[in-house]
Amino acid sequence: MTRLVAIDIGGTHARFALAQIAPDNAIALEDVQTLHSHDFPSLESAWNEFAARVGGALPPAAAIAVAATVNADEIRLTNNPWVIRRSELKQALGVGRVTLVNDFAAVAHAVARLDERDFQYLAGPDKAIGSEGTISVLGPGTGLGVAHLWRGEGGTYRVQATEGGHIDFAPLDAIEDAILAKLRTKYSRVSAERVASGPAIVDIYETLADLEGRRVAKSDDVTIWSQGMSGNDDLAAVAIDRFCLSLGSIAGDIALAQGGFSGVVIAGGLGYRLRDVLPKSGFAERFCAKGRFAPLMASIPVRLVIHPQPGLLGAAAAFAFEHL
Repeated sequence: MTRLVAIDIGGTHARFALAQIAPDNAIALEDVQTLHSHDFPSLESAWNEFAARVGGALPPAAAIAVAATVNADEIRLTNNPWVIRRSELKQALGVGRVTLVNDFAAVAHAVARLDERDFQYLAGPDKAIGSEGTISVLGPGTGLGVAHLWRGEGGTYRVQATEGGHIDFAPLDAIEDAILAKLRTKYSRVSAERVASGPAIVDIYETLADLEGRRVAKSDDVTIWSQGMSGNDDLAAVAIDRFCLSLGSIAGDIALAQGGFSGVVIAGGLGYRLRDVLPKSGFAERFCAKGRFAPLMASIPVRLVIHPQPGLLGAAAAFAFEHL
């Protein structure tokens, strides 16, 4: 039995758990804790807080998923002020073995291991995602994470991290033209992440208000999501519908670019929060709206991860892939 600390660091939260990897490679998670990243100056201080919460010495191994590219020694998270230096991790955390992986690469590792019951139907044929071929994995949160999973014969697989959330945003109608125009006043380049992430709802909401000639008070993304999901603000609800349309378009673009024809998987905290909204929205229609390739897109099973901690599970799976 291999014991380690699994960590999933996003733009807003840092999730920790004690993980056990059995000789048959089965993974169990215990003592899951969620910390607010901005409450701690560094990963090391959050690690110490987790140790205090679980009340004892931590295992001498760690698997860390981070919302950033992990190719350099110094890693600066895209939407989080922490700086992680790979060469200093073992000493800083007091561990002998460490795996460092992009957060959506970790989710892709989880997708490779999840059972069919860990997925919810979103679009496409009512069948399981493919046991072979390429599966695109993406999801909105503080940013927009993207990776892909390739499955081969006999359960073999490979994961590729990407920065697909930073592809250019491509509007499809006049409303999205207006959203793009508004975003261009704020950013020199408008990426997909600016439209399909949690904070993006503010610009979508304000654009819709401008188009309708409505005066609305300045509001933060948490409030707009809450008001829209509860139905207490009709404009916020329309903004969420528009968000789902854009997410569907982007998911389809990612599948075309990666060749994710064996399946597309939506993950991330915000994706899970929208589990009752996405199937009723225009997500599926937009996913398939790719002109000559519409029949191909309609043949792709699209699923939502409903496992409670895919990032932590995937981080531990990435550790097993690298070390065991």
